[in-house]
Amino acid sequence: MGVRQRLERVWRGEVPDRIPFISRLEMWHRAHTRTGTLPTAYRQLSLLEIHRRTGNGQQLFMAPYALRLRGVDLTVEFEGAPTVQQHDPVVENFPGLWDFIATDRAGVTRTVLTTPVGRLTLRHEVTPSMVEMGADPYLREHLIKDGADYATVEWILERADFVPRFAEVAARDAALGDDGVVVPLLHRIPFQQALLEYLGETSLFYALHDAPAQVDRLLSLLDAQLADILPRLADLPMPYVEFPDNLHGLMTNPRLFRRHALPAYQRYTAVLHAQGKRVGSHTDGDVRPLLALLAESGLDVCESFSPQPLTACTFDEAWEAWQGGPLIWGGLPSPYLEERTSAEEFEGFLDGVLERAAQRPIILGIVDLFMRHNDIERVRRIAERIEATPVRWPAARGS
Repeated sequence: MGVRQRLERVWRGEVPDRIPFISRLEMWHRAHTRTGTLPTAYRQLSLLEIHRRTGNGQQLFMAPYALRLRGVDLTVEFEGAPTVQQHDPVVENFPGLWDFIATDRAGVTRTVLTTPVGRLTLRHEVTPSMVEMGADPYLREHLIKDGADYATVEWILERADFVPRFAEVAARDAALGDDGVVVPLLHRIPFQQALLEYLGETSLFYALHDAPAQVDRLLSLLDAQLADILPRLADLPMPYVEFPDNLHGLMTNPRLFRRHALPAYQRYTAVLHAQGKRVGSHTDGDVRPLLALLAESGLDVCESFSPQPLTACTFDEAWEAWQGGPLIWGGLPSPYLEERTSAEEFEGFLDGVLERAAQRPIILGIVDLFMRHNDIERVRRIAERIEATPVRWPAARGS
């Protein structure tokens, strides 16, 4: 079986011939392409061909819809020079607005959203080292900085129109063939949007104490937005969708998770399950404090699960806590693919993971990203070990 066949069997609760192995190698590829340091054997290959040669399926994130920000004037400046000016812009990543941020040059990008009721600004930074590493821009300034900004956000959200990108996503997924899969990314759940995009961690924690009514109103609006969007995904011809939540148990701690995340996940997954879709969340932070709560969430998958040494959570802790779900996608920390990690330690870690992975459903992947300093030949070695490991999963798995 190929990667897609194996993954589709997992989604259907069936048993594949081998463990699906799917990761993102784009950061490694981007970094080495920019610096002219791709290994000789890979220099003439596309990213998909590199995935194919290493036996590692390509995982590609895409937004299945955009938002038209009606009544908004958008201006983007790079190092003070205007690069984009649009009225009623259509953006795939709101409120992150990464659509217009260049990642191949160092500097500061300032994005301004002007409305009749106020103006919002974002500031992203890319450093020379980030260009060299192929990294994404860093958000230095969030949308909400004072009380007046809540009203401007509300004005924008209430007028935003849903713009489907279903055909583009399906076409890109088909182009990957049996060597990969497109993962449609939704909005983050409301609390994670507030935490990571609208206010930022420190500002949100102050606001929860100082302006709880405004925070509750923002979360209510974001919940209403998702409640409008999710039923529209019934026509998206994909078996799996994901919330890019970047969960971390220190920031979204158990008390906050129980109040803000758990009921949201349970409601949203119910809508998507009724469409026949599996649902995941991008959980690349330390989820050790959240293991039991995630088991109650309704999520089918914790994607990009990042165990020790990337976080305090061990592979075994999650494996035991999630016996009834969610499914792990990830589990192979990128530090094990560094040359400073001995071959013996690398193989020993694989022994332990594959022994468990042969027993019940899992999707293996390198987490969170395959980095510039990682060894591409170890990716091939993982694929070889997987091919030599027949699965002994139960005949079926509940949804």
